[in-house]
Amino acid sequence: MAAAQSDVGDVAFANSGAPAAQQPFLRGLALLHNFEYESAAASFREAQKIDPDFAMAYWGEAMTSTHPIWFQQDLNAARAVLQRAPKAKTDRERAYMLTMEVWYGEGTKEERDFKYADAMRALHERYPDDVDATAFYALSLLGTSHNGRDTATYMRSAALLEEVFPAHQHHPGVLHYLIHSYDDPVHAPLGMRAARLYGAVAPNAGHALHMTSHIFVAMGMWDDVIEANRRAIAVVNEQRAAKSGDPAACGHYPTWMHYALLQKRQFDEARRMLDACRASAFSATYKSTSPMDSDEWRISAYAAMVSNQVASGGALASADTSVSAEKSAAAKFSLVYAEALAAAQRGDAAALKDAGSRLRGLQKEPAKLVEHRHSTNPNYEQRIAIVLQQVDALQWIAAGNRGEAVAILRKAADAEDAMPFEFGPPFVEKPSRELLGDTLLAMSRTAEAAQAYRAALARTPGRTLAAEGLERAERR
Repeated sequence: MAAAQSDVGDVAFANSGAPAAQQPFLRGLALLHNFEYESAAASFREAQKIDPDFAMAYWGEAMTSTHPIWFQQDLNAARAVLQRAPKAKTDRERAYMLTMEVWYGEGTKEERDFKYADAMRALHERYPDDVDATAFYALSLLGTSHNGRDTATYMRSAALLEEVFPAHQHHPGVLHYLIHSYDDPVHAPLGMRAARLYGAVAPNAGHALHMTSHIFVAMGMWDDVIEANRRAIAVVNEQRAAKSGDPAACGHYPTWMHYALLQKRQFDEARRMLDACRASAFSATYKSTSPMDSDEWRISAYAAMVSNQVASGGALASADTSVSAEKSAAAKFSLVYAEALAAAQRGDAAALKDAGSRLRGLQKEPAKLVEHRHSTNPNYEQRIAIVLQQVDALQWIAAGNRGEAVAILRKAADAEDAMPFEFGPPFVEKPSRELLGDTLLAMSRTAEAAQAYRAALARTPGRTLAAEGLERAERR
């Protein structure tokens, strides 16, 4: 069986490819498990050039066209790859190729996701000792959770992976998908073993280094979040420099690191990250090395940083929202939300009213407010509604009617609690339970405030403003 130990994880996969094609194929497989999709596709194409009759190299490239956890799929690209694919040479390889025909066949994406999971279950049952079949079956289950995290589905995935974990503790897919299965505040302690291993197993995969922080965020371990994403950013920037690209000052990893810095009250370093991201997001000469690193993507990441900055107790500078974000309505919505929060914090009723009006104007075209163009995540529309409720409540507070604000915030908090849990920093940057606690505390309703803060901390463990609010409520 072909096997490889590398800086992106250890994999072994029996196949009929030429000996010279093994190294790029296995590296592509490890990168695929790490969600390093572009690099994985390049490795699989390298294997195809060496051995054009190597069916599994085409399977691998087709696999990179779907990002199950991110609700993304490029159906046309996958079908184009499969049209070039030769016939598989072994029964096992034919079984793998059949799963591609199902996943990229007829029907809606949701229908095909379920059919693909069924096909992966059959493959797993037929080859129970194939750890990659087990891992990809577990991932396929996560990919059927179209309406957000479904705990039963996530635990089914975890159960499969726990079976193979003892014998495959250096396998990138096993570790990666275990973390995804457990990255919520209730189950995060179960993912700690995988989180402690994964960064050392794949030290040259930025996503692997970052993924460990999914568990750390869910447990409020801010120093670990900062270090994991600092390492991920360093690896990514080294790879970008090799392609003459600019440093990645915006994006997923900087956003998470910035959020953790805010929780640690390291506002100066958080501000430096925010300013660097703004310069990158709106640079006319920025050199990208990836289609994922688009102007829209960087601007959305910048807007998330700004709203997290304000919602976590940091200052809003005039330059933060004085930029045009016309390339991304979702980013503009987040920036105006940040303006509303900042206006409420400084008691500027006129600015708060103006921000509320602009948010409702943006709401008129909800399809444009989905952050990622190819996303089918339903939580985005719910987030919009909750943000508007919060801003309405803040306007009632500014008008001196905290009672009405409490009623609105309770509804917003219930709606937020009903949303499937989103891993990472709060999906609604100022959690509604926390804002409710702040309002109740200002009314000296300390017991109710403490209850709200405890509920907020159950969903966002270790969040500093909620923890400080709870301490004040309990002290009074």
